[in-house]
Amino acid sequence: MSHAFLLVSTGAGAGLTTVSLGLVRALDRMGIHTGFCKPIAQLHDGDHGPERSTQLIEHVTSITPPQPISLRHATALLGSDQEGLLMEEVIALYRQSAAHADVVVVEGLVADGHAGYATRLNAGVARALDAEVILVGKPEPDLDEYIDIAATAFAGDNGSALIGIILNKLGAAGGGHAALQADELQTYGGSCVWPVLPDTLSETMATRPFHYIGGIPWQARLIAPRMSDVADYLGAKSIGAADLQARRVQRIEVCARTVANTIGVYQPNTLLIFPGDREDVFIAACMAALNGVPLAGILLTGGLQPHACVMELCAQALHTGLPLLLVESSSYQTAALLAQMPAEVAVDDYALIDQAMDHVANHLDSPWLKARCALDRRARISPAAFRYQLIQQASQAKRRIVLPEGDEPRTIMAAYQCGQRGVAQCILLGNPEKIQQVAASQGIVLGDTVTIVDPARVRLRYVEPMVALRRHKGMTSQMAEDQLQARIVLGTMMLAEGDVDGLVAGALHSTANTVRPAFQLIGTSASAELVSSVFFMCLPDQVVVYGDCAINPDPDAAQLADIAIQSADSARRFGLEPRVAMISYSTGESGAGTDVDKVRAATRMVRERRPDLLVDGPLQYDAAASAEVGMSKAPSSQVAGRANVFVFPDLNTGNTTYKAVQRSAHVVSIGPMLQGLRKPVNDLSRGASVEDIVYTIALTAIQAG
Repeated sequence: MSHAFLLVSTGAGAGLTTVSLGLVRALDRMGIHTGFCKPIAQLHDGDHGPERSTQLIEHVTSITPPQPISLRHATALLGSDQEGLLMEEVIALYRQSAAHADVVVVEGLVADGHAGYATRLNAGVARALDAEVILVGKPEPDLDEYIDIAATAFAGDNGSALIGIILNKLGAAGGGHAALQADELQTYGGSCVWPVLPDTLSETMATRPFHYIGGIPWQARLIAPRMSDVADYLGAKSIGAADLQARRVQRIEVCARTVANTIGVYQPNTLLIFPGDREDVFIAACMAALNGVPLAGILLTGGLQPHACVMELCAQALHTGLPLLLVESSSYQTAALLAQMPAEVAVDDYALIDQAMDHVANHLDSPWLKARCALDRRARISPAAFRYQLIQQASQAKRRIVLPEGDEPRTIMAAYQCGQRGVAQCILLGNPEKIQQVAASQGIVLGDTVTIVDPARVRLRYVEPMVALRRHKGMTSQMAEDQLQARIVLGTMMLAEGDVDGLVAGALHSTANTVRPAFQLIGTSASAELVSSVFFMCLPDQVVVYGDCAINPDPDAAQLADIAIQSADSARRFGLEPRVAMISYSTGESGAGTDVDKVRAATRMVRERRPDLLVDGPLQYDAAASAEVGMSKAPSSQVAGRANVFVFPDLNTGNTTYKAVQRSAHVVSIGPMLQGLRKPVNDLSRGASVEDIVYTIALTAIQAG
């Protein structure tokens, strides 16, 4: 799986885009296949076209990044409490970027006045991708505070995801905010406000629990705008045919004095600002150009132009390519406006961004980055990644899932959403007219992706097959017809006969009523000794498996071992490399008693039957889940502190734990998913949300596949 580096900034003006692209250049130089992803667009002031980071990376590298999600769409999903759905979209974009890459550089959002959701979104993206976070900052008085805030924002159960910091704009006058400043407006006089060297800052950063990846010296030429950018910003008129993109502005001068007192301002890359009727200064500037001084250009103010005879006199100078612009505003107003011109590189200035990428790459700790990329780091599957994976796998399976509670509103909405997202072909059992009425009341129209089956029209065809299945239990045709009045039984017979691939119910029925027909008509698979269940618990930072929390009240040691093996296989089937913890009130050999002895015996059986599995027990829950506690209580265990499959000793413990975690921690739980049946039947909690039903349908479709 690709390594993800998420770059986030301490605030506006840190140069996040330039540093992100520079990191791509640095990794590319090392021969590392690198991808780039800007999951959520953030347009800069004045931007009207595509998101700039994505456009720039596409033009200056061979990478083709996906188009980002709009900030408006992202904040709308957050505002409607659909962060999970948003992060699934982020995962989809990331997977596109990672398809042919070993490392993906992910550019986060800048927490400025226009993005109040930035910190929350960045933290969500970091969790969803299980990304390592690199902070991008600039020297400023509150830098320590910003770093502390970032470390807290990206902290999780296993410590902080913040691995390093890059400091940009070292030695910038005024923090490097303004691209241009006029002479009397140059508050900082060109001096370095932060007279510190990268080595000094490196010593300061050495006290932090993360790596100082590099310090990027400030170079004004790397944000020098083209004359065309100045013209666009001011809305200036160009006089003559000079190439406005060929010359760049590194400083501006307002020429309000006599020619003799302005001789020193005629310097390379300088934009001269003066009224159009100052013909003496105009002639002097043209003479400087004829003498080989590469002025950036001349900006005439007040809406005035030199006399025609003066223009003719200076024609040769203008033919050297000297740009000449005209604005209506006064010299002072124009200079003040230019002093506020944003420092961001124009979105189509590919030559300058290419130089900036090289500059950043030259000042990063390449050996450390290369070593970091080489780490054998198996990313945890985040809840967003798990849900995205479910939808993708289910879509590929293309299975038919019957929903016996076909007129229940949540079930109808879930079937509609599954159809829209291509999760499965859902079959609703119920009165077609009533189902359509319920759908209309929710503002949806059930199309071809959802099938409605009237039980009255199909019930009789399953009477004889049901009798054949249950004849040994004394089943008669009349008894079968009576039992088939229950849609849950009818749906189970449809599954038994192969007319559908899976069944999901429980929004209106108890677990017992949902699974009893499955036990009777479907039966257990040849490889299972019993039917059990698991929940996929979507914790904030990862997905773990709980079993058995719904079916077996008090399994013996052999049954508990079977539950553990089934749960491990289910975890692996859905992308988790299982590390199984057999939960008890005691860890290791510290406790005694019938209950803990049962767990100890079950652990031995699992190891004997499946030596390929990582399993340990008995373990207390905290020893299994917390790295710190696991190291203390079971230091030699390969599972303690790292478990992702938790097998509970009985139904009382399992059901209580799953509901306590689900409700108290506001965790999404997907399931219960039944294990051990010949064909997939899955139960729902009667409090299930539409989202819960969608993901359970997806689970069922994958099981059927």
